[in-house]
Amino acid sequence: MRHRPCRWIAALLLGAAAPPAIAHEPASVPATAPANRAPDAVAPIRKDAPRNILFIGNSFTQGARSAARNWGADTVTDLNGAGYGGVPALFKAFADQAGLDYAVSLETQGGKSLKFHYDERRNLFDRSWDVVVLQEYSTLDPERPGDSTAYLRDVARLSSWLRKRNANVQIELMATWTRADQTYDPKGHWYGRPVSAMATDLREAADRAAAQTPGISGVLPVGEAWNRAMAADVADPNPYDGVAAERVDLWAYDHYHASIAGSYLEALVVFGRITGIDPTTLGPAERAADELGLSPLTAVALQKVARDELAGCAEAVCPVTGETAAGSGGHRLDADTPIEEIADDPSARAALARIIPRLFNHPSYEQFKSLSLRQLQPLSGGMIGPDDLERAEMALRAAKGG
Repeated sequence: MRHRPCRWIAALLLGAAAPPAIAHEPASVPATAPANRAPDAVAPIRKDAPRNILFIGNSFTQGARSAARNWGADTVTDLNGAGYGGVPALFKAFADQAGLDYAVSLETQGGKSLKFHYDERRNLFDRSWDVVVLQEYSTLDPERPGDSTAYLRDVARLSSWLRKRNANVQIELMATWTRADQTYDPKGHWYGRPVSAMATDLREAADRAAAQTPGISGVLPVGEAWNRAMAADVADPNPYDGVAAERVDLWAYDHYHASIAGSYLEALVVFGRITGIDPTTLGPAERAADELGLSPLTAVALQKVARDELAGCAEAVCPVTGETAAGSGGHRLDADTPIEEIADDPSARAALARIIPRLFNHPSYEQFKSLSLRQLQPLSGGMIGPDDLERAEMALRAAKGG
């Protein structure tokens, strides 16, 4: 149902303490209100608490060996006080740009497995979490590469611990990438096998852990997204041979950790999976890519890789069908659609939040959500600018595949 806009919404948007008296605005009284009394005044809306997410892992979560490690550290909470940003900070930046409210924390230690975090650090994260991402050591077992025995045990221990604090916690297992040094160096455990093999093995181990552990929500296919980037000629599959040097190098200088681009792709997969939003809605002007020195073309290419991997497309590059990792909708969304309907479509919401960043997190959202953008614009006190309606309609059409 679409409600007629009224002056008290404008007052709320402009920061007034209370709506004007209803007696001066009879046209805004709902039809269901008794004729002999005014409806109740609208109480101030208290902003919902942010959704909290915790990242547990090692240098692969930290973004070690690249500028991503300390980028955005002031936007997240490092439970160890080390001042890292990394993949958690990238996730936070993506969520903010999509108009989502997440409180992001990390508990990481370079070179350690999940066993260490359970045995030595679990008291640091002994609280209720909405979402937890678990990232294991790069070879599963530091002493026995490829052996998932300890991984399966420690996922079960951590899951049980976390679910005691919140039975509904969303626990995601990150399956990481192939290490070039483990594939092309004769000393590597995966030497002589295809560059995709290590990531495939890690995914299979994560699938086993998810299948046999109560409370695991799913697997984050980060390593498979790297494989897809290489198969789609976006990324260099062999940093040692110099053959495809013009492509993106997902590895850092040690051919082990992720480069800025590699961490960016990692965070895109996490973002798409956790939020259900198509990573391509972040677009070429995505802020983190710009600040970290990734070109708009590279950012968009990696966003498409993440989208295609999350969509489960069999081809290296998915055909353009209008469907996204977050799904596609049926009816048209435009500037005359109630804002609450736009908010129900993750891709459309993310696209609109990039144009009007305060819209979905505004303290008065509950009062104006039934209005359309066109109705709200003259009441918004400048929150919706003169050119924003046209830009919003273009963004909504793009988000809906139209």
